[in-house]
Amino acid sequence: MSPDVDLTALRPGPLRDRLLALDSRVFEFAAARTWPAAEPVLPRLSRSANHGVLWFATAAALAAARTPRSRRAAARGLASLTLASLTINTLGKRSVRRTRPVLDPVPRVRQLKRQPITTSFPSGHAASAAAFATGVALESPAWGAAVAPVAWSVALSRVYTGVHFPSDVLAGAALGAGAAFAVRGLVPTRAQIVPPARPRAEVPALPDGEGLVMVANTASGTAERVRALHDGLPLAEIVECEPALVRDELEKAAARASVLGVCGGDGTVNAAAEIALRHGVPLAVLPGGTLNHFAYDLGVEGARDLTRAVQQGEAVRVDAGRFTSDGREGVFVNACSLGVYPELVRERERWSKRIGGWPAGVLGALRVLRADRHPLEAEFRGRARPLWLLFVGNGTYHRMGLTPGRRTDLADGRFDVRVVHGGRRPALRLLAAAVAGPLTRSPVHAAVQVGRLCLTGVAPGTLLAYDGEVTDVQGEVMLEKLPEALTVYRPPSGS
Repeated sequence: MSPDVDLTALRPGPLRDRLLALDSRVFEFAAARTWPAAEPVLPRLSRSANHGVLWFATAAALAAARTPRSRRAAARGLASLTLASLTINTLGKRSVRRTRPVLDPVPRVRQLKRQPITTSFPSGHAASAAAFATGVALESPAWGAAVAPVAWSVALSRVYTGVHFPSDVLAGAALGAGAAFAVRGLVPTRAQIVPPARPRAEVPALPDGEGLVMVANTASGTAERVRALHDGLPLAEIVECEPALVRDELEKAAARASVLGVCGGDGTVNAAAEIALRHGVPLAVLPGGTLNHFAYDLGVEGARDLTRAVQQGEAVRVDAGRFTSDGREGVFVNACSLGVYPELVRERERWSKRIGGWPAGVLGALRVLRADRHPLEAEFRGRARPLWLLFVGNGTYHRMGLTPGRRTDLADGRFDVRVVHGGRRPALRLLAAAVAGPLTRSPVHAAVQVGRLCLTGVAPGTLLAYDGEVTDVQGEVMLEKLPEALTVYRPPSGS
């Protein structure tokens, strides 16, 4: 049993006595009032919020909406709730040992069947409700407006059922909202990070979508997204095809379209970017894969964002990366890497059709990390060394507080190069590099931003992954920037 059941009275004082007396009078006033329609709702709602069950269920419902913003809102709400609960249970209730209200003025029909035995100040239920609702609203005001009435009702139910004084609820709500803002300080919202201003690219505005040919990879489960886009751009031509036919359909679309559209995963977007570059047509990317880094960093999170950009003719020029090695050449818009990751991708592809994607990824990671050899040996910055991983990002990746990085500027002319040095215990080295983030002084990790990169002495058969695709390289690998080479539709900043 928690030690805070040892209830003690507050120390007397003139001002405190007056405030406590006022608090009691407000409580008794609320107890004497008739609350129409509250009797069948508020006690049940209060019980449903025990141990955060109501908020975990709400977060699951938000995540099921399958939009990036709703998932981020759910995660932020739960993080805020967790911080508020920890603060309440470790500091709040142990600092002020206030007894619960006397239940005599409260009608028996309102009282909870199981009365709480912890101290009264502040209200943990109100703190959790305010923390979750505020966290959700900071990420998505629309979802916050939907959650706020439920949170308010939970807080109100604690006075209605007689388990808290009004000041307990107000203090708990203030603490919960503060926890949500503290989480935002650690992990900024997307709205807080404003990308640098870039000149608009001259592209056609297509109010009804006429001239846009959207090629969708059916293997990515894009049907729902494509239908949503077609609702906003009814004259756009939609071509849905199997993965094996994607490149051919993109080539055909680029030859006849004013705007080339693509919906799929990283590999599909990569193919579309290369073809758009070659044909000199603007690209419209509808996120349809698992990670969708390129689309999300552009600010396109769904069909609504892309529809608005195409209708208004809003676009920017972004950088592309290019690698060449032994006569092979490729373009990437996200990143390319050598070492552990390409081998993991190859192992995952080998097993995914037999056991499924996630199990294949786990199996591939185990097989690669248990290997008794370094996957890459190359000369980097004038020195030959074994490497576990060399990551080259197209643009600088920034951490959002404690979260993984994202790009705020897709036309900064830089490669973001991260290296994990060779040595024993690759799993620990990779984990340490992930924690180190952009730190450049680390025994296992180094980071540098450059405009071009040349690797020499790469062993034959070394794997290189670029935007989810894998190829073999050897000898010299040259990585170069194609500054502002690709024109891409994106919604206006701040919209």
